[in-house]
Amino acid sequence: MFCRLLILGILLCSTLASASRATADEPSATKTPLILAHRGGAYEYEENTMEGFRACYERGIRGFETDIRMTRDGVLVILHDDSLDRTHIGAGPVEEKTADELRAITTKNGQKFLLLDELLDYFADKPHVYIELEMKTSNKTLYPDERIAEYCKKLHEQATARKADGSTYLFTSFDHRPIKAIRALDEKAPISIIAGKPLSAEFIELAKSLKATHIACQLNGTSRAMVEEAHKQGLKVNCWPGRAAQDFFLAIGLGVDVHCTDIPIAIQKVKEALP
Repeated sequence: MFCRLLILGILLCSTLASASRATADEPSATKTPLILAHRGGAYEYEENTMEGFRACYERGIRGFETDIRMTRDGVLVILHDDSLDRTHIGAGPVEEKTADELRAITTKNGQKFLLLDELLDYFADKPHVYIELEMKTSNKTLYPDERIAEYCKKLHEQATARKADGSTYLFTSFDHRPIKAIRALDEKAPISIIAGKPLSAEFIELAKSLKATHIACQLNGTSRAMVEEAHKQGLKVNCWPGRAAQDFFLAIGLGVDVHCTDIPIAIQKVKEALP
């Protein structure tokens, strides 16, 4: 394993050295991708907590991903799963609870449940950050068609009102419905469509048909040729998941724009050690 990593490191250094000699007009396929702290660093901190987001920011991370849901009384909150059971001392969907009920709930380790306003307030005075706001609306029982418009309107208003100068807040989803709703609200909003599979020509065409600006796909199985094609079509590419240094090296080799990782602090250390 050590020998494999050593060889990979040598090849990476050679690639980066060649990139440094490229002219400004040449493709930046070997650029270092933005490190995106998936759920605020899900393998290093309790996921989707202020502890994780704050620690990553203070360590120099400037890319963040989180998951947005809406309570029964219309308040936007942060949770990945369809229920509280895995991550919190609570049970059932947040969509069936009020915001006040959730304020009384904590994570397994005692951290407070996080509302979207609280996260946006934290980043409101921090310019030049990149935040992916994943719209967790794929469950049509929790999010019937008639609920999508209210959800998207509130998310767009809250995110754009608090965005600091130079920051990018990207609206993302597996679900096509909120993608279309956000585009209808804002023709210039950065939008990403997500797929749980490698990048393909078909997925690039889907992103274009949805008027997306970004595309997110699985790292394993994605080819450099497909990433280059997405770039030609004007799309930025995010590959995931990242759970080891090798994943970051692969993301560099593929030339992706964003590397979504569960271990952002560890990857930040790897990035800082590059020549």
